[in-house]
Amino acid sequence: MERQTVTYELDYSPPLDWPFFLQYLGARATVGVEAVEGERYVRTFAWEGCSGSLSLSQHPTDARLLLTIRGEVGAHSEAILGRVRQMFDLDTNLALVHAVLGTDPHLGPLLAASPGIRVLGAWSPFELLVRTIVGQQVTVKAATTIMGRIVSRLGKAVVALNPGGPSFLFPTPRTIADGNLEAIGMPSKRVLTLQNVARAIADATITFPEPDGDVVGVKEALLKMPGIGPWTVEYFALRALRDADSWPGTDLVIRRILEQFERAGPAIQVEQWRPYRGYAAVHLWNKATRDKTRN
Repeated sequence: MERQTVTYELDYSPPLDWPFFLQYLGARATVGVEAVEGERYVRTFAWEGCSGSLSLSQHPTDARLLLTIRGEVGAHSEAILGRVRQMFDLDTNLALVHAVLGTDPHLGPLLAASPGIRVLGAWSPFELLVRTIVGQQVTVKAATTIMGRIVSRLGKAVVALNPGGPSFLFPTPRTIADGNLEAIGMPSKRVLTLQNVARAIADATITFPEPDGDVVGVKEALLKMPGIGPWTVEYFALRALRDADSWPGTDLVIRRILEQFERAGPAIQVEQWRPYRGYAAVHLWNKATRDKTRN
């Protein structure tokens, strides 16, 4: 199959905070697989036996994103477009989200300050699940380093279709389940958790649902796995399963911000944030990032 390069324009209803996406992705990009290069996001991926890459940037004047697909995967462009739209939350009606969250005295100012924030999804549910397990109880920087080690050790090398860009495919569930992860930088128990989960996915004991599928069933199955707790499941469900109401309330950063709110004003009413508690969580994380930058 011939290699090809094709560019598409993805529309959305503004606002959309592209710099927020780039900042979030840039801090967490898995070396070898994905990168933020200037004002664009690039990554490698496989699709039905083909490999390729994509790059995504914001249109300079219009409410559109520019998606360029390179390689044999271009034959599957229609499906890839849907995956990208889902990953970048392009079809969400933010007006509905703001109508629920914007009246809250704590969240209202956050939404007003950053109205274009959306919930960043994941290109690959499995890839994000690996990242989430790796990220348990470590810093973002440490998790990113370990992810790069996993790719360099177990990933499949491919031709860099974006010159100088990523040149590995993320390892498959079976590869991680059976691979050598000794001295990778994680405690042995967490390595065991990661490989057990990867094996369950490789064996289809745990399967990821289609959009609007059985999110609850996947969350329950993951919680039964040793080493998987509520934070891992809720964070994964929010981003990979697109569960807008997932609430990672055990997250230390979120707990600290909620405590600040409680000291400064009226009581927190998390239940009133349904069915968009996940969007509230993203705004709370963004507040923590902005506060840290100012300090």
